[in-house]
Amino acid sequence: MKTQVAVLDYGSQYSQLIVRRIRELGFFARLYPPSEIRSLGPVAAVILSGGPRSVVEPNAPDVDLEYLKSLQAPVLGICYGMQMLNVRFGGRVTAGAVREYGPAQIHVDENNTLFNGLGRTLRVWMSHSDTVTEWPADGRILARNSTEHPVAIRWNERFYGIQFHPEVSHTEEGTKILRNFLSLCRLSPDYSIASYKNELLRTIPEVVKGREVVCAVSGGVDSTVLAVLLRESGVRMRPILVDTGLLRKNEAGEVVRNFEALGLRVEKIDAGARFLAALDGVADPEQKREIIGDLFVREFHAAAGHIELLAQGTLYPDVIESGTSGSEIASRIKTHHNRVGKILELKREGKIIEPLSDLFKDEVRELGKVLGVPPDILGRHPFPGPGLAVRIPGCVTGEKLDILREADVILIRILKQWGWYSKIWQALCVLLPVRTVGIKGDERSYEYALSVRCVISQDAMTADWADLPHGILREISNAILNGVKGVNRVLYDVSTKPPASIEWE
Repeated sequence: MKTQVAVLDYGSQYSQLIVRRIRELGFFARLYPPSEIRSLGPVAAVILSGGPRSVVEPNAPDVDLEYLKSLQAPVLGICYGMQMLNVRFGGRVTAGAVREYGPAQIHVDENNTLFNGLGRTLRVWMSHSDTVTEWPADGRILARNSTEHPVAIRWNERFYGIQFHPEVSHTEEGTKILRNFLSLCRLSPDYSIASYKNELLRTIPEVVKGREVVCAVSGGVDSTVLAVLLRESGVRMRPILVDTGLLRKNEAGEVVRNFEALGLRVEKIDAGARFLAALDGVADPEQKREIIGDLFVREFHAAAGHIELLAQGTLYPDVIESGTSGSEIASRIKTHHNRVGKILELKREGKIIEPLSDLFKDEVRELGKVLGVPPDILGRHPFPGPGLAVRIPGCVTGEKLDILREADVILIRILKQWGWYSKIWQALCVLLPVRTVGIKGDERSYEYALSVRCVISQDAMTADWADLPHGILREISNAILNGVKGVNRVLYDVSTKPPASIEWE
């Protein structure tokens, strides 16, 4: 689909949220590295994201202002983007002694397009240390903070800047501010998942060009939607399930049966022993991911012979968190299992397709709904590609996997019984590399501690821990302690993302 709004990524942790909010408003947006500005082509609007750098640093990330002007499209700078534009227009930014992070009140100076229909005082979310101290003579201040420094500026009729983050939920009226900015485009919003599905069905055969597509399936939302999408597009496709031995209890068999119900025959490869041997003695989380990813592709080679194309259910959050969004500035949070070892080799050879890589998880679920995927599959919680290995900090063993599988079954069963499974974005158990003293059957025990994590989220970019009723927590704890051999202590993880991640590794 043709990009309507280009978001230049200067490394902000919120860059992807900007894209999400724009799509929610009905415009198709994509994230681009600043170096690709001249390859954007015609766009309706450009947004410059925030970022971790300071504009007063030597060699700070910059923008080609003259080219931006030539696009004849409205431009919005957010946080770092605003500071950078102010400097390029001849203003000044001063390094602050104290970082302003969190909620703040701003005061709108006068009625203007950006704040049209909003109040004169707004609560917003700040995340910066530098401050705009001087602005060009023709610059117009649209809003100020409590210290009278500008937090919204218009440099001319098409260039705007705001110091705060309208894309996060903590900013009051943030979506309305973005809508007001997009009103300058004079375009009618026309992006929807239904229209995007039609675009995918048209473009996938053009990319495949008659080649056979080997589709990696796991039974989760992403790979299931991917397989159905490929089938609907009419390409030759072989769904292959590699049972890594890192799946949940009885999951491999359930996946095969679910796909049969969808009219798809899955080839199942039993490789659990090989994965466990490869992980023997490996404790580093990045190394575990790399081993799993590399062995995963080698198993595909063995099963499929010569791979013409490999399809993967990589999503937009996977791309951004693995530092492969194309941005030279964004930091890598983790190595995604789809982007290591031989997969990178296949990618260099042009043998990887990732039709869902522009979509958020909720968009994939909506796409699956449009494609007719059953609700019980679409409602499944996310499950990491490297499987239970990332829920076992430290070395992975068969004993630990068995313990974790039993605990996982109990957790999910109780959440469903209480009606909480559908309210939670993701629920998981983590087996800690710690043994604790306890008492079982009047005898001293020395067994593992296990952490339960349940989070609520909209897109996995930020998450809060689910405030489960004490009755549920008590039942989960008692059931695991009584029903899972090897665990004598259950904890509940009350960490938000950020600073923590949803998974532990």
